[in-house]
Amino acid sequence: MKHPDHKTHSFLCSFHSSSSVSCREHTSAMMWMWFAVFLLWMRSGRCTDKANTSDLIEYTAADFYEKLHSGKMMFIYFEHQATPTISLFLVELEKSAEALQDYGVLVGKVNCNTELVHTYCTDERLQRTAFLFRGGKEFLSFDLDTIFDVNSIVSEVLFAILRDEIKYVHTDADLLAMEKAARGKKDIVLGYVCSLGTQEHRSIMETAYVYGSKYQFILITGGPVLKHLGVNESSHLSRVWFLHCRVHSGFTTPMTSERCPLTRMRKPLSTLSLHSFLQLMEAPLVTEVYDDPSSVPPPQFPYQQTPQVFLFSHPATEHLDLDTATTLAWRLRGLALLLLIHRQSPAVKTPDEYNAAYRLPEKSLEVKYLTLHSLDEVLALFTDEEKEEEQEEDEDDEAVDDDDDAEEEDSYFGKLDDEIAASVFENRVTLQDMDSVTQLTSDNFHSAVAQSGLTVVLFYLKWDAVSMAFLSSFIEVAERLADSEVDGVQMSVVDCGEWTDLCAAQPGSAVPFQPITAFPSVLLLHPQDPVQHFRGMLGSEALHRFIMMSRTASPVLLSSLEEIKSFLQEAPHPELAGYKPDRVVGLFKTQTQTGLAAFTEAAKSLRGEALTGLLTDELAERWAADRTIDLPAVLVFPSWRTHAHPSTLPASSSAEELLTHINAALLHPMPELTVENLPSFLSLGKALLLLFVGEEEDKVGWRQNQALVEEMRTVVVLGGEKMERYLACWIHLGRTPAGMSVLGSYLGSMPPLPALVLTHLPSRDEIYQYPPNTPIVASSVLHWLQRVEDGTESATGLLDEDRWPPAVPFYDFLKVLDLQDPESAQQQTPKEEEEEPSREEADVDEHVVADDSNPPAHSEL
Repeated sequence: MKHPDHKTHSFLCSFHSSSSVSCREHTSAMMWMWFAVFLLWMRSGRCTDKANTSDLIEYTAADFYEKLHSGKMMFIYFEHQATPTISLFLVELEKSAEALQDYGVLVGKVNCNTELVHTYCTDERLQRTAFLFRGGKEFLSFDLDTIFDVNSIVSEVLFAILRDEIKYVHTDADLLAMEKAARGKKDIVLGYVCSLGTQEHRSIMETAYVYGSKYQFILITGGPVLKHLGVNESSHLSRVWFLHCRVHSGFTTPMTSERCPLTRMRKPLSTLSLHSFLQLMEAPLVTEVYDDPSSVPPPQFPYQQTPQVFLFSHPATEHLDLDTATTLAWRLRGLALLLLIHRQSPAVKTPDEYNAAYRLPEKSLEVKYLTLHSLDEVLALFTDEEKEEEQEEDEDDEAVDDDDDAEEEDSYFGKLDDEIAASVFENRVTLQDMDSVTQLTSDNFHSAVAQSGLTVVLFYLKWDAVSMAFLSSFIEVAERLADSEVDGVQMSVVDCGEWTDLCAAQPGSAVPFQPITAFPSVLLLHPQDPVQHFRGMLGSEALHRFIMMSRTASPVLLSSLEEIKSFLQEAPHPELAGYKPDRVVGLFKTQTQTGLAAFTEAAKSLRGEALTGLLTDELAERWAADRTIDLPAVLVFPSWRTHAHPSTLPASSSAEELLTHINAALLHPMPELTVENLPSFLSLGKALLLLFVGEEEDKVGWRQNQALVEEMRTVVVLGGEKMERYLACWIHLGRTPAGMSVLGSYLGSMPPLPALVLTHLPSRDEIYQYPPNTPIVASSVLHWLQRVEDGTESATGLLDEDRWPPAVPFYDFLKVLDLQDPESAQQQTPKEEEEEPSREEADVDEHVVADDSNPPAHSEL
């Protein structure tokens, strides 16, 4: 039943909407008045009137603007058309109206078919969006996919209101930093929910609204911090911990540990249980009494459901007994209230043979007396049952994992980078501005692609963290192209959760690409040209550069010396000024000479990654004669080499063979690894001979690092063909700080620099370290590599065996729905009925698109 003072409460919360802390302090104070107000409300007979009234208000345009300008906080949905999905949402919205009104939020809808509210009723793309208005303007927007029932609506709206106050931690280091910041100021309430938008998530948000000015609330949804808290990420139970970071009067000694003492809530998470738990955390740590346990009254509100534990104190050991009681009280925190009985009082009648006693809440008057020999025996009275429940929970989780293969999907999410997941979590209520991109569907795909010279398509899933993180970068690139007035590029997106038939289209269908099996994926579509896959870094700069490079024809037909000079020296577009791309030029006597077709095909494959040009006829012969080159030939100009010294390759009849030679010529003999170029080097499948050097403090340090790199180049030269199986490379830890984590994970700790490591061996998982504190000399390095090959060198470590497959397998939901559709079953022929399994036995896994023809572009990152 709803507490009766909600109208007064809502009015006050609306009045204080600009200050959520003031409103929540008022809420906390009023909670203790509910019972008295309830009696007055019942006398007035107002409950019956309220029972027949809906809290969901249908606003006219005039009403909406009036409420908006009054500054009230409003959660509004603008209804365009009544689809079944929208109708279900409106039912849940009405349920949430009553709950949100308690927090000063008016909930309503505007029927755009009869009322006109500018923007919100004129843009049909907003029909799957609800809006929160605060202080007379739009505050946040919510996609209906994230607010699917009353719990998700209430939790998401409250999180939006409290978004600047509720923190999110990913690692134990993050939590430690929060504890240090809160020490001496506030206690911390740390909540873990398996899924957002659930009842448990709502309970934490409602409690944070009331107690947010008193405690620091932190929310986690997974990550390494769970290991510190002793939680298995496969557990399906939400949990809450209370971190005692504020100095309490109950402490007998100051807190000396850098961590705040921690108490876990044992009861299932709900708003009521969490409220009771927080009240229990405020209870005195130890209560000293001078009565016999049988005369001590049972715990009163709000502790009436909490057991009592009694310890006895003697005058001679009073201080020691208090210390012992305090120690036990911390271990029983959240489980029981501890009382210290002073035996010197005449009222204490308990025989000396007993040193402890307890009372359970279900037997409020019965006290049981015990003779115990250690504190652990007292603790065991209340923790044995809890341990049994936890063991049953773990066994249930294992059984579920064994019986349901779908659980494996959840484990993929645990492998996502925590910062990506956190970014998505913190911005999940913000609707992406999709005005700069075209949303493609099965209906408009072909017509939209046909209208542009270059269509860039992002295939994504809304429930995939990496997809949603990259979506914002994709939109950023689209807006940048629009601001630069770049013509002929159409930026488009496909939500594969909704348009599964388009994303899972099989080879031979009308779409020009293979089924999408990795998310996010970016394809570039040119009329009459093969599809390009963007395999670079998932960031705005790398994507923008790839698109701008792709706008240039591959190959560019060069017809004059001025065009050749411009091609080799100038940027293909002003936006790429300062960027030095790789360049490849084909020289052929005629346009029908052998090898030209293979070069043209190879050039199209290099589109977006390198600039390719074509010289033919007399101009090619003259240019080749000046450089004493025999035609046909392919000149490769790597970005790291001057244009005066290109690599000369013979023309090939096979595009694949030519691409192999071109990529080898583009490869630096001793490349510096960065986060951006690492995927391309790993894709070569070679073992990495990796030199780690530190940041230089002066010119002497710079010269030393350069000498080390040159020595490694000598290793490549002296090793000859033997070194072709290795990729000699180096990482500058000053320019690429991520290399420190890589080196530490390889060797288990940070070694002295420079460090030389052999890793990613194609046939083995071992990691080898060149003997530390040994001079890196080419001949010594070659001998060391030979010992590794002979098996006489001991490995330093092993590569992690974990693989990073696509984060989310792609389900063809349309086929799954067909299997569940009885009409579809009736339309089967007898032959089909014999060949296909029964509808009940059909396994969703059969409809996972498992075509590996398009391997995950980013599986190694």
